[in-house]
Amino acid sequence: MIFYGAGGHAKVAIEAWMASGGKITAVYDDNDSIKTILGKNVDGRYQQGKFPDETLLIAVGNNKIRKEIAGKVSHRFGSIIHPSTTISPSAKIDEGTVVMAGGIVQAEAIIGKHAIINTMASVDHDCSIGDYVHIAPGVVLCGDVRIGEGVLIGAGSVVLPGVSVGKWAVIGAGSVVTKDIPEFAVAVGVPSKTRS
Repeated sequence: MIFYGAGGHAKVAIEAWMASGGKITAVYDDNDSIKTILGKNVDGRYQQGKFPDETLLIAVGNNKIRKEIAGKVSHRFGSIIHPSTTISPSAKIDEGTVVMAGGIVQAEAIIGKHAIINTMASVDHDCSIGDYVHIAPGVVLCGDVRIGEGVLIGAGSVVLPGVSVGKWAVIGAGSVVTKDIPEFAVAVGVPSKTRS
């Protein structure tokens, strides 16, 4: 697999891939000052024509940047599921998505493209998670939660059953989301309140 990105998120994604028995073909990053990651050379900026038969993972934590990169890459996208995860056989996980160590995805949950289900995050039954979402470490999504495109749910947050979070909203770390959150909003607290 090719990795596009060589920052902190990439380190965890690469180790998850290696734990699954995967091999690293190349690592690219737009930051020319990054020369190595986890003892492996970073091969400079992304090269479209190189390794055409390999899949690629966008290993960047920022949702907007991940979406930008996805629009300009020519490789097919791969996904990574850490071997310590629990994934329901009825769940659907789309291309480019990573489920990190200890992640749980329950019955009939649907996870979109290029999403991050981070360390020890739990996605319960019938949840729907849009493209380019980041569910941070330790988040709990209760049953039938709807998460729109590009949403960031901060570490340790809880979203109660049946709640919807609109696209590109941000939920602050440690929040408890008890009611629907509009698009592009920032919500924090216990219970969470939308900031203006």
